[in-house]
Amino acid sequence: MENYCTCKDISCKYHPLNHNQGCTPCVVKNLKQRHVPNCYFNLVTEDKNKIKGYSIQDFAHLVIESENQS
Repeated sequence: MENYCTCKDISCKYHPLNHNQGCTPCVVKNLKQRHVPNCYFNLVTEDKNKIKGYSIQDFAHLVIESENQS
């Protein structure tokens, strides 16, 4: 399986480099927590200081903030 994951936390047990199930374990974990996977945040910002949390609301706020700065 080709790895296209943009997540830099390769120590995470859900990272695709650490098993052969692709993104599924990460997505399942995040859905249960009502979180957005880290790779989505990488689409919006490279500045980890701007990430306040990984909830759906945190992601929405970050997207709106980044759109207002464009």
